[in-house]
Order: sequence, then structure tokens, then C-alpha cells
Amino acid sequence: MKLSTKVLLALIVLSAGFFYLKGGGVSGAAIAEHSAFAQCVTDSGAKMYGAYWCPHCNEQKRMFGASWDIINYVECSLPNRAGQTEACKIAGIQSYPTWEFGDGERVSGTQTLAQLSEKTGCSLG
Repeated sequence: MKLSTKVLLALIVLSAGFFYLKGGGVSGAAIAEHSAFAQCVTDSGAKMYGAYWCPHCNEQKRMFGASWDIINYVECSLPNRAGQTEACKIAGIQSYPTWEFGDGERVSGTQTLAQLSEKTGCSLG
């Protein structure tokens, strides 16, 4: 192995170690905690209407991390931002993100996990 390859590999290993030491890594417990919370939010009847191009929707998705796939999500945008899906038109969605809860109440805008916990009765851990 050439010296430059060894140096490159060493830098990659050191960078990865630094990332985890600075708190960039997500522990298995954190993933499980968010998974349980996301499952509870979905089981409560909550769903989020959003659009792939919406920065606030993407921020909301990042809050759930790897557990986002558990959330009941309805995509409202047609490809190339060519309008709204029929499901979102029928639901009367006018802004993104819009959360609809099991009791039919709706709130628009990015919600913190604490706000979602309060609205759904789901524990954050």
C-alpha cells in the first residue's frame, strides 16, 4: 500500500472518530426512542401533509431522523411542482407542513417534537 493511501485511510478513520466523539453519532437508544415516538404519533392517527420541495417539511423530517419513515406522510406536490395531488386538494391543504391529528384538529408549520407529543399524547421518553 502506498504511503498516500495509508495517510488517506488514517485521515478517514480519524475524521470518523472525531465525528462520534463530538456527538455526531446517533446511539441505538436514541434511534429506538424516536422510533417508538414516531410509531405512537402514527398510531394516534396523526399525519403530516407536505411537499418534497418545502424547506419546513424537510426540517420536520430531519427532527425524526431515521424514524421519519414510520410517520404517516402525505406528499402533496406533483412532480416538478406542477400542482397539488388530488388527495391534498380533497383534504383542503393550503400550506406545508400541515399536521392533522386523530381528533381532526390541524396545525400548520413546523412542530417541535414536544408540540407533537402534547397534541398526540405520545411520550418523548
